[in-house]
Amino acid sequence: MTLAQSGKTREFTVTSMDGRLRLDRFLVRHAPEFSRARIQSFIRNGFVKLNEAASRPSDTVRMGDRVMLVEPPVKLLDLQAEAIALSVLFEDNDLIVINKPAGISVHPGAGRNSGTLVNALLAHCRNLSGIGGKQRPGIVHRLDKGTSGCLLVAKNDAAHLDLSRQFAARTVEKIYLALVAGKLRRNAGSINAAIGRHRVHRTKMAIAREGGREARTDFQVIRSGVAATLLKCCLHSGRTHQIRVHLQHIGHPILGDREYGARPGNLPRPMLHAWKLAFDHPRTRVRMHFEADVPADFESAMRELLP
Repeated sequence: MTLAQSGKTREFTVTSMDGRLRLDRFLVRHAPEFSRARIQSFIRNGFVKLNEAASRPSDTVRMGDRVMLVEPPVKLLDLQAEAIALSVLFEDNDLIVINKPAGISVHPGAGRNSGTLVNALLAHCRNLSGIGGKQRPGIVHRLDKGTSGCLLVAKNDAAHLDLSRQFAARTVEKIYLALVAGKLRRNAGSINAAIGRHRVHRTKMAIAREGGREARTDFQVIRSGVAATLLKCCLHSGRTHQIRVHLQHIGHPILGDREYGARPGNLPRPMLHAWKLAFDHPRTRVRMHFEADVPADFESAMRELLP
């Protein structure tokens, strides 16, 4: 791939390594800071040209083709800063690492423009990266509303681009704690199963019989009882609801996870905690390691369910 960049315009030349890819997949590979959905939006709205012509996400690229991506201007934020307390694990001029509490959404969504982590960050930080768009400033990755733990946020575009590349290259270490139903037959293992959108319930994900995106979760038993097991889970990909779907797939759904088949009992949310996070600092290249304390509701569930 050759790349010429002028301002917010990038030009790519397709090589033999990329031939026969869909246009949207080609751009996700070479501009990993953007999600596939956002790339598809760029294409449909005329921000991408294939050999100087209008294009579709499904167009196939061939060796020698030229692809031009003009990044649309970042829209001004229309969100309100809110004085919501944050548990900050680390902060400098480039990034901030938060211990996110369960019950707070990371960013605004349909019908929800307040009370999110983004609203809190707008009050806490002078600047946030604009790459994520007007609803997701600084958000490099996300956690589900019911998940607690380590969350990384970029304060400028350079940091956001570099951190996004690390996530895409899978050099970011993401370790979770999960309290699951039942007792596992194995003390450790790896779940390799592609994940896609559920065919009926479109807000859910599911194991994909065909298509889908490859996903791998490694797990190790930490403590085990008759009714529940505490697992350490290491993600080697970052699919939506990945751990929840994978653990349901092997018959041990996360306790409290109503959406994926676990009986909640008296648990208020899925017992999933983003425990540890490690990445290279985008400016200094120093490897950084963070650990988020296990929250009180998770500790209480372990005391009740594990010997």
